Amino acid sequence: MKMIRAIIRPERESETLACLEAKGFYAMTKAPVLGRGRQRGIQVGAVSYDELAKLMVILVVEDAECDQVTALIEEGAHTGHPGDGKIFIQHVLEAHTVRTGKAGL
Repeated sequence: MKMIRAIIRPERESETLACLEAKGFYAMTKAPVLGRGRQRGIQVGAVSYDELAKLMVILVVEDAECDQVTALIEEGAHTGHPGDGKIFIQHVLEAHTVRTGKAGL
């Protein structure tokens, strides 16, 4: 299993989730986050914003689905401008459902 954490623009949430849901990826966790990338925030006139509002989307998928999910997130979140986001992928050793105690997704 893989955990995919995507940090995307909040205004691209509906497009990104639509791409995922159209291919059957409904299970996810979303959270508003603050951060900055290589551009170190944004400068608007004399005002500098060091932290920008972003959305973090977390999914856990089978290994074979990882590339597809990554491509779907890229498709939905892409604007072509700096600050589109970043995708992080980690190995997941185990997952357990709290209600049933069942292991796996």
